[in-house]
Amino acid sequence: MHQIMIDTTKHTVKKRVTIPLQIIDLHEDGFHPLVKIKVFGKQFTVVLDTGASKTAFDKTMLLRAYEHAVVTISDRLSTGLGTSNMESSTAIVTDMYVGKLLIDEFEVAVLDLSTINIAYGQLGHPEVLGVLGGDILMKYKAVIDYGKGKLVLRKDSSVIKRG
Repeated sequence: MHQIMIDTTKHTVKKRVTIPLQIIDLHEDGFHPLVKIKVFGKQFTVVLDTGASKTAFDKTMLLRAYEHAVVTISDRLSTGLGTSNMESSTAIVTDMYVGKLLIDEFEVAVLDLSTINIAYGQLGHPEVLGVLGGDILMKYKAVIDYGKGKLVLRKDSSVIKRG
């Protein structure tokens, strides 16, 4: 679903995009919401992760998806994702779509997320490119509706008011 609303009091255009979620059962470990994205002209699945401060892609999957990706080693260590600390890298993504919403150029963390895909494979779930994190969810004012299995993202754009 794709809606455009004009708020004349604030002079902004609000573009709202609704994206279906696939909720997978991790058996004894709860549930994960998955969402389809398009990046590098190809479709992938990512985990919607409200606990991840930054969107992250698996290094192997990223390089398989786009062999010319420029991955820069970061001097920061990443924490979480079932590990204490891990070396991280970053990459710039310029063409990611979540539903019909184009996410402008942004930086992703590039990590070894192979343990997630191994665990998913053992449970019969699809391989994932990575996690859609709080950076994107906050910027696009995400609303997650588990009951309806939907993610809503909103992008506000300024409009020039004409006399």
